[in-house]
Amino acid sequence: MLNIIVGIGGYAVNTVLGLVCRVVFTRFLPKAYLGVGGFFADILSMLTVVEMGLGIAIVYALYKPIAENDRARVASLMRFFGKAYRIIGAVTAAVGLCVMPFLRYLVEMPAEITQSVYLLYGIFLFNNASTYFFSYRGSFLLASQQNYIVTGLNYVVTITQSIVQMAFLALTRDYMSYLIIQTVGTALYNVAIYIIARRKYPYIADKNASPLDRETKRSLLRNTRDLLLTRISGLFVNNTDNIIITYFKGLVETGVTSNYTLFISTLTTLFSQVFDGMTASIGNHNALEEGEKRYEMFKFINLSNFWLYSWGAVGIAFVSSDLVRLIFGADYVISPWIPAILAVNFYLVGMQSAVWTYMQTLGIFHYGRLISFVTAGIKIGLSILLGADYGVFGIQLSTAVGRILTDVWYSPWALYKHGFHKKASLYLGRYLIFLAVLAGESGICFALCRLIDINPIVDLVLKFLICSAVPNAMFFLCFRKTADMRMLRAAAGNMRHIVMRRLGLEKKTEEES
Repeated sequence: MLNIIVGIGGYAVNTVLGLVCRVVFTRFLPKAYLGVGGFFADILSMLTVVEMGLGIAIVYALYKPIAENDRARVASLMRFFGKAYRIIGAVTAAVGLCVMPFLRYLVEMPAEITQSVYLLYGIFLFNNASTYFFSYRGSFLLASQQNYIVTGLNYVVTITQSIVQMAFLALTRDYMSYLIIQTVGTALYNVAIYIIARRKYPYIADKNASPLDRETKRSLLRNTRDLLLTRISGLFVNNTDNIIITYFKGLVETGVTSNYTLFISTLTTLFSQVFDGMTASIGNHNALEEGEKRYEMFKFINLSNFWLYSWGAVGIAFVSSDLVRLIFGADYVISPWIPAILAVNFYLVGMQSAVWTYMQTLGIFHYGRLISFVTAGIKIGLSILLGADYGVFGIQLSTAVGRILTDVWYSPWALYKHGFHKKASLYLGRYLIFLAVLAGESGICFALCRLIDINPIVDLVLKFLICSAVPNAMFFLCFRKTADMRMLRAAAGNMRHIVMRRLGLEKKTEEES
């Protein structure tokens, strides 16, 4: 609960400030600069495959020794992870430098961008590669259910960074200053996490820690291998859109679309604060409980998953264009079909959150490592066919089709068969019910929103209210009598009590004390 509260609270402040920073960015710099950031981010995300999924393997390997307070084991694992991440950081930098000569074949820089493409890419690469030399200690804090430390520090740094960036943009209109400030912020955050983890848990830096035994190394390598394959295919599915859009339509189109994807990534990260905050606790629960108790908890989390992502999908489909119009101007508004297909992809990915959280915490990394390659093949093949004629819509539609034909059904099947030892038809039945409810929510919101045409501010407010009230009302009406809803309401009540106590507005009862 503490992880969730800190995550959501900090992210809310950071999101508002980040949006203001984005507005300042668009006011003082040409549109093409928006595309540069998205383009380089997609390229560098391809390089993170060098990490080979080790981060998830680290957290999973640490659950048991942390729960048992086996400090010697933890120290041995951290020593191994430190060496591995230093090697990964060096390899990432080397591979990134090898990509540099090919940049001129991938993108044609518009005249508005005066800086060298190689210099800009070099700064992005440095930020990416340097993180590996420090981030493994943050993984220890995550496994220790202290995500609030990592999250809280991240928001302190990024909020300060955003304020300084806005001031420099207003004064200098210089993109290089913007990037340099970002580089300094990244370095400060990484070093701070490194120091905090060592001071709080000095034993994790024991230089005399025993080397890991051969069987542990083999287990880590197996898990990392499986996660590597999943990660590679996931990159082709999730991180190639900007590259393909830039190739077919240019950086300006990528920049315009990025305003929509900014809102989507904002929602995704906000909702992920909930699941990230629960991951270590779910791992602990799975270690202590078996069978039906695991399954009951999953159903509750899956219902919560639907509640959040169905609500978000409706908002993306019917509110995002009004938000773009109000904040960035009418020139940045695109066809209504594009927000609709973006909402579909948002929902398809979001509904996998509970599934993947359980697959990770149960350690069943093996399953699904190859199916995503099929997803990637379908997505890229269809994108090439549809991208030239249908642009962003065709590329996003290709992604949705690829996911529906593969991962949407395979990952739940693997979890139910190998994690819960139940028939996957149980999941499919609930998934179809969720789809029916979402279709009803979307139909009502569409009918009501199309009647609104007053002025940009009023339109945005009214549509936001409609797209919040309708999904929440239907969710409550459809699921109010289920056991999962009772558990959700109990969890909400627990969170309220925790917040009130943290604020000093409520005391523990005598029985609880």
